[in-house]
Amino acid sequence: MGRLTTHVLDTAAGTPGAGMSVTLHKIVDNRRETLKSIQTNHDGRADQPLLEGADLQVGVYELDFGAGDYFRAQGTRLPEPAFLDVVTLRFGIADTSGHYHVPLLVSPWSYSTYRGS
Repeated sequence: MGRLTTHVLDTAAGTPGAGMSVTLHKIVDNRRETLKSIQTNHDGRADQPLLEGADLQVGVYELDFGAGDYFRAQGTRLPEPAFLDVVTLRFGIADTSGHYHVPLLVSPWSYSTYRGS
């Protein structure tokens, strides 16, 4: 059964990105349809898959990560406006039987991602 999962690593602190807001959208007719919003747990992960089974459909999706609010809550001094505020990752799902793991490695000044397992 296919599923979509995520997690956040705070590369500035070397810790999981606990308490970061994450919103999942599906792109339909060039518009964003919000599917789910969560807060990462103590390990920087969603408690459950964001999508799984029949809910995981072929298409284009976006994950919005609330990096600016997360770093402010950690007491990080950021310029206003912050260099990174909401980090949006757009990705495609082509195989609904696969596991799509989309992590975010983030600091106040940079981010990266990859398709994990």
